[in-house]
Amino acid sequence: MSSLFSKTISLSKELKISDAEFKQLREYIYAQSGIYIADNRKYLLENRLSNRIKELNLKNFGEYYYFLQYDPSRKQELSRLFEVITTNETSFHRNPPQLKVFQDVVLRDVIEKQRKLGQKKLRIWSAGCSTGEEPYTLAIILLETLKAEIAAWDIRITANDLSEAVLGAARRGVYNEYTLRTSPKELVAKYFIQDGPRFTVKPEVKRLVSFGQINLSDRLMLKRVERSHIVFCRNVIIYFDDEMKKNVIGSFYDNLLPGGYLLIGHSESLHNISRAFKPKHNPGAIVYCKEE
Repeated sequence: MSSLFSKTISLSKELKISDAEFKQLREYIYAQSGIYIADNRKYLLENRLSNRIKELNLKNFGEYYYFLQYDPSRKQELSRLFEVITTNETSFHRNPPQLKVFQDVVLRDVIEKQRKLGQKKLRIWSAGCSTGEEPYTLAIILLETLKAEIAAWDIRITANDLSEAVLGAARRGVYNEYTLRTSPKELVAKYFIQDGPRFTVKPEVKRLVSFGQINLSDRLMLKRVERSHIVFCRNVIIYFDDEMKKNVIGSFYDNLLPGGYLLIGHSESLHNISRAFKPKHNPGAIVYCKEE
């Protein structure tokens, strides 16, 4: 066992969060981001924040809460806090059955409607884009679907996340083989530049995606997002309580153009959250449609 690892273990044993401190921090995190940490996740907060407290030379979770409230560098620390409490495990072409429905059903429908209107314009919103794998995957699917015709289209994928650190990684667009484990090899060869163990997204993929910071608990921020034909928000609402879920899904509904689609994580559901959308059942995925 490395000394660094043993230090981390001993630190997490040393630092215990009291019920009062947990309640304080939970309420603060919820107020700032809409992320709700249940009682049975108390250990997660304790384990993940121990290193932050050590790095800031603070003694306990109470001091850390005070730091978040009053320190001049509290804004930067809030970004670090968001990084620590949200998991960013993702990959390219995640959940292939759902992406097949997106390509064969959703995208085909939206493109056909736009062609009929004589409007070769497409807006997709990736809300909770993490380190960029999802929006870049969507861009690759668009390139594969429209092929040479894509040059005649006005396309923008708006990709947002709470953490500036993950957005920085997304903008760089440099990945390892593990994140590409579910991607077809021919697409990796076509849309990435390989340099040893590193794979860099090609410019034609990057130019379709625009990254920016957003807090899904801030309804005014959400209202400023350009209206979309398709919204992706996968494995994000699991962090929210029911009230926050309803607010966020309501904002997505308002953002979507008539006939637009919402795609959420395969383990997530709008049951008891919203009846505004019409669920469309497809082999491998349910998609939610805003009726025209």
